[in-house]
Amino acid sequence: MRRMALASMAALLLAVGPVPRTPALAQNVDVALVLVSDVSRSIDDREFALEKNGYASALASQAVIDSIQGGSAGRIAIAYIEFAGSVEVRTVLDWTTISDKASAEAFGVRLKAAPRSFWGRTAIGAGVDQAVQLLAETALTPARRVIDVCGDGTSNAGRAVTEARDDAVKAGIVVNGLAIVNDQPASWTFAHVQPPGGLANYYRNNVTGGAGSFVLEVHDFASFGEAMTRKLVSEIAGGPAVRRFADHR
Repeated sequence: MRRMALASMAALLLAVGPVPRTPALAQNVDVALVLVSDVSRSIDDREFALEKNGYASALASQAVIDSIQGGSAGRIAIAYIEFAGSVEVRTVLDWTTISDKASAEAFGVRLKAAPRSFWGRTAIGAGVDQAVQLLAETALTPARRVIDVCGDGTSNAGRAVTEARDDAVKAGIVVNGLAIVNDQPASWTFAHVQPPGGLANYYRNNVTGGAGSFVLEVHDFASFGEAMTRKLVSEIAGGPAVRRFADHR
């Protein structure tokens, strides 16, 4: 009898055909967030390591996990891009859903293990363009779409970053920024990392845009993780960043 029952079940499954599977990322998320990170030659390997460790620690922090789980969907999707020159842009980590500490820590491990992609000039617009493309192609259904640009200098390659920013905003994407200010730059990088009015002001006027967009400013890579934690909480919750760190647009 047991064999007959199993045979009948197998026949039924063959008749019905395979049950369609929903793609892992074809789901609602509160935020689809692309981290766009500058890896140009003005950032040395020690600073690069501090930056990646900061991303990982911020994502796995309890404040960020609480913010994720407090959303209506209880999960976000995140991707990570590195850029330098105009043709030096790479999606290092594609879309990953994060809903708890374990998934956040797993993403952080992959991020820290990934080798540096480039050493080159600084084409912020190229990084923004690739982020826009990632957001356009995803199967996700996000409530909000955010691009998070992090860097230590002005754009000096590729198409104008203002054009890339404007295209992103027209597509309904918010672009935020984290400006890492080098207070003791090498002479050959001074104009690049210390533009007139300051780097945060440059980001505010040229890089960030969209409703509620903001710029955070930090003065050393050691405090990057703390600033990124506050930034992620704000981006996930959809509110303004803590004022001590934020320059609002």
